[in-house]
Amino acid sequence: MIACLSANGQNLCFGEEPPTRLLVATIRGINLLERANADAAWTDRGRTLDGHHCGSIMIEPKRGGIFAGMHDGGLYFSADNGETWELRTNGLTIEHAFSLAYAHHGDDVVLYVGTEPASIFRSDDYGLSWRELAGIKGAPGCEKWVFPAPPHLPHTKTITVDRRNPNVVYAGVEQGAMFKTTDGGATWREIDDFSKPTDWTYRDVHLLTVHPDDSNELFLTTGMGIYHSLDAGETWKLEIDNSFRIGYPDHFIISPLDTNTIFVAGASKDPGQWRTTHHADGTIMKSRDRGLNWTDSSVGFPADRRPNIEAMSMAAYPGGFTLYAGTTDGVVFASDDSAEHWQQIAGDLAPVSKGRHYRNLQPA
Repeated sequence: MIACLSANGQNLCFGEEPPTRLLVATIRGINLLERANADAAWTDRGRTLDGHHCGSIMIEPKRGGIFAGMHDGGLYFSADNGETWELRTNGLTIEHAFSLAYAHHGDDVVLYVGTEPASIFRSDDYGLSWRELAGIKGAPGCEKWVFPAPPHLPHTKTITVDRRNPNVVYAGVEQGAMFKTTDGGATWREIDDFSKPTDWTYRDVHLLTVHPDDSNELFLTTGMGIYHSLDAGETWKLEIDNSFRIGYPDHFIISPLDTNTIFVAGASKDPGQWRTTHHADGTIMKSRDRGLNWTDSSVGFPADRRPNIEAMSMAAYPGGFTLYAGTTDGVVFASDDSAEHWQQIAGDLAPVSKGRHYRNLQPA
C-alpha cells in the first residue's frame, strides 16, 4: 500500500495492507519513504520534483494515479507510485494548485483542483485538461477575501466530496467563505451561517470533513475553533472555541474502526503569533465520544513543541490503520495504536509546510 502526507492534500488512504511507501510533501519536493514490510524500519530514498514547494498530494484509488499540487508550480501526475512525474496543467490557468479532490461517478473519475487566488477547476479526463468552474471566483463579497500573510491572496484551502453522493462537494476559501454544490460544481452557493462571534467577516476556513456514518453531519476546522453541523451545512455550532487545547485546529480525521473516535492536529495559537514567539506548541488531540471530550494524544513527540504539526494523514487497511504526522522542522512521526504512542520515522527532511508557515517557526 502507498500513502501520502501533505499540508493541504488528501489525509485518508485505503489499502489491503499496511503501507510500505509514504510520499511526504515538503517545501523542496516530495520525499519517498519506504520499508520492506510493516515491521521494518523506514528509509528515505530522497526527493522527487526537487525544488518545488509541494503543498498537496492525492492518491486516486480507482485508477491508481497520484497528483501533486505545487505552490506556484502547477500540478503534476505520477502513474508509477511517485517515481516519475509529468506536468498536467492544460487549461489550468492558475498554476498555484492549493487543494485536490476526486469524485467517483460510477466508473468515471472527476478531479478537482483548488487554487490561489481562490477558484476551482474540474477535469473529466484524469487531469489531461481542466476547465474553471464558475461560482466561486467573483462570488458576492469576494472583494473582502484576504489572507493575512504575503501575498495576501485568498485560496481554496479545502475541497471535500461526499462519498455517498459525488455531486455534493464542499469548498472553503481561506479567508473568505464556505461553498456547497449539489450538481458537481455547475452551481455553487455560499454556506454563511458560521462566523467568529465578534467579527462576521472573519472566516478562516481550514478543513471540512463529512462524517462517514451520516452525510448530514459535518465538521469544519477553522481559525476560530471547530464547527459542527447536523444538517449538511445549513446551520453550524461552534463546538470548540479557542479555549480548546488546540486553538488553531487544522487536520481532522475520523477513525474507520470506531467512527466516534476523532483525531485533530494543530497549534495552540494562530500563525500571526508565531512570528514573534517562534513557537507553535503543536500537538494532536483525540476524542472517543464524537468530540465531546478530548485528551492530548502526542506521546512520543519531543518535549519542545516549537514546530507545528502541519500535516496529518491516515492509511487504513483491514483491521487497523496507521497515522502519520509531519512538522515544520521536516520530521515525520507514525502511530500504529490509534495515536496512543508515536515514533519518529524520518528526520532532516525539508519543512512540511503550508505556504510560509515554516519561516515563522524558525528558531529566533
